[in-house]
Amino acid sequence: MNVLDFGLGSLEAQLWQILFLSIRCGAALMAAPMVGGMAVPAPVRILLSIVLGFFIATWVPLAPAPEMLSFAAVLAVLHEVLVGTALGFVLQLAFSIPLIAAEQISGTMGLAIATSIDPSSGAQSGALGTFFGLVLSLLFYAIGAHLLWFELLIESYRLLPAGEFGFGAWQAQNVAAFMGYGFATAAAIALPVVLVLLLVQVLTGLLARSAPALNLFALGLPAGALAGVVALIIAIPVMVQQFEGVIEAALDYSTGLIAPETPQ
Repeated sequence: MNVLDFGLGSLEAQLWQILFLSIRCGAALMAAPMVGGMAVPAPVRILLSIVLGFFIATWVPLAPAPEMLSFAAVLAVLHEVLVGTALGFVLQLAFSIPLIAAEQISGTMGLAIATSIDPSSGAQSGALGTFFGLVLSLLFYAIGAHLLWFELLIESYRLLPAGEFGFGAWQAQNVAAFMGYGFATAAAIALPVVLVLLLVQVLTGLLARSAPALNLFALGLPAGALAGVVALIIAIPVMVQQFEGVIEAALDYSTGLIAPETPQ
């Protein structure tokens, strides 16, 4: 345990150490979806990062911070911002995977025009994407993944000490690899419903060719929406398992970002 001495002589150095340690936490919290959205004001996130920096300075054995206003301090701050942003960005990508799958399903169902306000970003998004995002958020907190992510954030100060440059090129490749995993997982989540909707569209097209007097738009859109809802109800247990796999993969890739050894 590190005992902080708040004497007048070392007060400036200790305040600089706490501020320096809070940079990585602040960058991670700004990029993470759980506290980085519009629902959490920026002053609250800044205060939370400073509080985390204080506890890290107290409990984690660390090397002294570089001298304030030096060139080494500027490089160290950029390194801290890079590490924290990478940890939060991986989590942001994980929360975007269900939104991509929902856009694929909504476009096939004809529900792309059904939009709502996303509470995390404040922008308009599909109603189905908002539903998937809420399910993933509830699952994220239900399995305690937020606690594991904060543990990874604090553990990063042990594996990648503040002020030491340990973020290599393969960590950036790890983020790119998770992006590829995200696109593949989004396609896998949407695949069962999209296949059902494709069969409905084929059947609707055959019916329209055999009976040209039928109104294709009046028949196809309700049939596609009804088949999509039924397919979603049937596939939602499998989707929840896939959402859980996305969260586990995000935590694994986040662990790889701070691991000292090269990934396999």
